[in-house]
Amino acid sequence: MDTITEVAFQIILFAGNGKSSAMEAIQAAKEGDFAESDRLIEEANKELGKAHGHQTNLLQEEANGEGAKVNVILVHSQDHLMTAMTVRDLAIEIIEIYRNK
Repeated sequence: MDTITEVAFQIILFAGNGKSSAMEAIQAAKEGDFAESDRLIEEANKELGKAHGHQTNLLQEEANGEGAKVNVILVHSQDHLMTAMTVRDLAIEIIEIYRNK
């Protein structure tokens, strides 16, 4: 497996973890457990931060003229990360709705 594919799988892994934590945070808020909900959002932030770190490294390499060969797995990883970040952002808003209910 080439390096770019390995990085893509790391992005997918961490983005998936972040998305799962964000979804679990919504469920905790739905049940009224806001301390758990807040903890899970923090967990989501950490996981998404790891994925974003891998993405940033790829961008820096590209800017330095060391661009990676783009493949479908890399494109998928970028899609996965952006979707996960959107889920996290929406989860924060949904939790606030439950909190202010």
